[in-house]
Amino acid sequence: MSGAVTRNNVRLSGSAGPPMLFAHGYGCDQTMWRYVAPRFEHDHRIVQFDHVGFGGSDRSAWDPVRHATLAGYADDLLDIVRELDLRDIVFVGHSVSAMIGALAAMAEPDRFTHLVFIGPSPRYIDEPATGYVGGFGEQDIHDLIEALDSNVLSWSTAMAPVIMGNVDRPELAAELADSFCRIDQEVAQTFVRATFLADNRADLPRISAPTLILQCREDAIAPVAVGEYVRDHVPTSELVLLDATGHCPNLSAPDETSAAIREYLTVAGAGRSSS
Repeated sequence: MSGAVTRNNVRLSGSAGPPMLFAHGYGCDQTMWRYVAPRFEHDHRIVQFDHVGFGGSDRSAWDPVRHATLAGYADDLLDIVRELDLRDIVFVGHSVSAMIGALAAMAEPDRFTHLVFIGPSPRYIDEPATGYVGGFGEQDIHDLIEALDSNVLSWSTAMAPVIMGNVDRPELAAELADSFCRIDQEVAQTFVRATFLADNRADLPRISAPTLILQCREDAIAPVAVGEYVRDHVPTSELVLLDATGHCPNLSAPDETSAAIREYLTVAGAGRSSS
């Protein structure tokens, strides 16, 4: 295969069931799904990939204009979907990829049956005038971006434990930091801006696919108030509050994360997930 499949290092596994498409978060790659995706192989055709500029993707395909916004990554996602002619998709997006998947699903809603958002945020910056809580002050975000611009290694080492949480399991933060450090600096600087300066709140009411929102009870990146906001503004959605902590329950709490997804898909009758 060529095109988007090669560009995004797409990996296929599982059965001939409905496709289940996993999208990783900032600074990561598809290995972040290694504890979750295999659990659905019996019921689904599993599709995993790396965003351009990450993991085993084709770095030469990264474009500073296209990939300066989440819409560019949504276009990449749709390229994969079209090239593989995927339909009846269950999309599972972690962190920033939740909004990337939302944009893709709004563009071609007939291809997506269900969406699963893990730690989503439509807007990371607080807006005191409207009462919106995103988790960060505006200056906090600018300081975060400036710190990454100054030294990616130091930023990665400092941010990984904050993002991962689970201070009693330092190996998880170490893995995340290593992943961050492998990113090309230009890609990292551009994507961190696309992530933390985005505002997708107006898009939420346009999501037509039934949506599951998984939110950790303690998350420094996407607090519970953000999950509640997404639930309140996505028309057909439900919020499940996990007992897990941190921003990456796909790594820190794969059993609980997988069980919540499985239960949702079983009740929804998506594919053969009831088996």
